[in-house]
Amino acid sequence: MAEMSDFKAMPPVGTDPIGASSEGASLYELIREDIIEGRLAANERLVVTELARRHGTSTNPVREALQLLRGEGFVIFLPNRGARVRPIDQDFVRDIYEIGVLIEPALTRWFVNMATGEDIAELERLQGLIEENNFADTFRHSELDTAFHTVMYQRHYNRHAAELWWKHREVLRAVSRRFNFTLARRAAIIREHRELIAHVKAGEADKAAELVSRHVEGSGRHILEQMRARNAARAG
Repeated sequence: MAEMSDFKAMPPVGTDPIGASSEGASLYELIREDIIEGRLAANERLVVTELARRHGTSTNPVREALQLLRGEGFVIFLPNRGARVRPIDQDFVRDIYEIGVLIEPALTRWFVNMATGEDIAELERLQGLIEENNFADTFRHSELDTAFHTVMYQRHYNRHAAELWWKHREVLRAVSRRFNFTLARRAAIIREHRELIAHVKAGEADKAAELVSRHVEGSGRHILEQMRARNAARAG
């Protein structure tokens, strides 16, 4: 099996994965990780000069990074109060995955009607790698799973919808890194991917769209369940 660093999912064609200078992109990753891991607390004020001093940079890359994080929803800007950390709570996750439940079935339905033999072969190849990995390397699974869905959405004519999917996918991926997959969720992912490929092969667009809706909702609910369990453990 290839090392996890050998594979990196890429966004749909035409979608800038970050949209920042190299320095701004680096800060974006660092600050986002601090927010996700709780090193920057919910509602904490993000002072540009303090962040620049902490990371040994000028203020411009920090402003650039904060705007990117604002676009993803990790940072909010309040009048006369500057930038603050948005709480990464259950409502935040619920809102994002519910948007996915609305968007992804439409993207999937279009894909089924346009899919080529090469597309199907690529889905099968990626699914083979997913099953070979079998969740042993969770980072690699995340990259492969994202690539699997990108095959279906990358050529859609509505670039805004594809870009919104990518951005929200990246947010959920970042949040879900804190949790392990339950055995039930692992089995559901493998089963639903296989069923999806079968629907694509058969040209069953409506069935594929319905399946993707359940698939996205299942993933979102799994994250919420893990968040509730962690919160309960901390409270106990």
